Amino acid sequence: MTEFQDIDVLVAGAGPTGSTLAADLLRRGLRVRVVDKSPHAFEGSRAKGIQPRTQEVFEDLGVLHEAHAEGGPYPLAGLHLGPVTAPWKMQQRSKPTPDVPYPNILLLPQHRTDAILHRLLARLGLDIEYGVALASFEQGADGVTTTLSTGERVRSKYLVGADGGASAVRMATGLGFVGDTDDTDKTLIIDCTIDGLSRDRWHMWPRASAGACPLPHSDQFQVMIRLKAGDTPDLEHAALADRFHALTGLKLRDITWTSAFRPNVRLVEHYRVGRVVLAGDAAHVHTPAGAQGLNTGVQDAYNLGWKLAQVIAGAPDSLLDSYEAERLPIAAGVLGKSSELYQSLSKHRVAGLKRGDEERQLGLSYTGGPLAPADAPATKTLHVGDRAPDAPCTAPGTRRLFDIYRGPHFTLLAFGPNATEALPNLMWPAEGAELHRYAVRGGHGIDSDRITDDTGRLADIYGVDGDALVLVRPDGYIGAIITTDWADSFAAAAKAFTPR
Repeated sequence: MTEFQDIDVLVAGAGPTGSTLAADLLRRGLRVRVVDKSPHAFEGSRAKGIQPRTQEVFEDLGVLHEAHAEGGPYPLAGLHLGPVTAPWKMQQRSKPTPDVPYPNILLLPQHRTDAILHRLLARLGLDIEYGVALASFEQGADGVTTTLSTGERVRSKYLVGADGGASAVRMATGLGFVGDTDDTDKTLIIDCTIDGLSRDRWHMWPRASAGACPLPHSDQFQVMIRLKAGDTPDLEHAALADRFHALTGLKLRDITWTSAFRPNVRLVEHYRVGRVVLAGDAAHVHTPAGAQGLNTGVQDAYNLGWKLAQVIAGAPDSLLDSYEAERLPIAAGVLGKSSELYQSLSKHRVAGLKRGDEERQLGLSYTGGPLAPADAPATKTLHVGDRAPDAPCTAPGTRRLFDIYRGPHFTLLAFGPNATEALPNLMWPAEGAELHRYAVRGGHGIDSDRITDDTGRLADIYGVDGDALVLVRPDGYIGAIITTDWADSFAAAAKAFTPR
């Protein structure tokens, strides 16, 4: 057996959560390994909705163009009510705005999401180790020693369990996974082709508790069939085709993936035990309604990555504690929302099909948490802990704030002459994530550390009409708003985020 002493983070699970985390850690220069007990990458469509906030995460990681190329918009629903098919708009399609560039959910089968992230990992120099499970691990004061199913022992500073609802990492910690699993309520999910069914609708047969969603850039549909209590499904392809034909009168063929899903609504009691951290379905599992599970897991990873890197670089351990404090309440709220939608669907309520702003996850805020006191200074539109919105601006090579934010760094915006004067003299450590500083000025004439607000929309969106410093965290949330006593106030704010 070989023991490695030079790994920063071992990630268990190569799904969207684990892959997002690994990519974020790699671009921060950390040494990462990813193991997955499955023999190969996931092959089904399962979680197929990429919410607007997750699209912003993917843009920061540099893969949104691939997601948009391989995905597509959600179609109108088509409700089959006897001989009548009624169109139904599940969600309002919104136009992009200066502060919300990606306002609509993206239809993207999970296996393509995984593949996009896996290609990113390959470009970053990491090979996923499939067919490798965690056998056991032991924590010490300065790291975790993990024994893999291959017999290899791996030494890492941190171990992250992103290994799904049946997480071996979570089970080994002994943490409670509070909630319910309804074994009497099952849904079949089938990836297949359907003869004679139009691809411009998400077809739903409410009385048969069945649906068929066309998957973009293919001839496949994702079929979902809600089973009756006590119904034991036959997953043989011919039996599935017969069942679908009996319900809808249509023939399905060329099945490539099947699953029998049970509503499983659970939340772990803690996200962290020492140097072992949980993320994604290992920490929370949802109903499929509302396309929330995958997205919440990706954003877990996005919140966790920069914090792990900063703590490894010497930031206070309390920064890593803030991961649970910020993400656990979000997961609890999302669980409640997805369960509410699922219950509406189970009662054949049309309201259960509706989707709105809440599911987009753009309004989620960490205000009131340990890194964002509720009484912290605010602007007219933003509080510390809110999502940092996009806005038009002019700087070398860009026309928008999200281009400036892209990358593993913190960003500091200075509004007004006094804040701008203080900007270059503010102290920031050399260790850990860099700080990129920009003076926001009206008019023209720019240089490398200045952005111009030609239209006035930036100041308007950020709610600033005087002097202010706005610190944006690497995960795109407001880290601090400072309006006076520049040096001391900035040092106090930075203390929570930076190595000492």
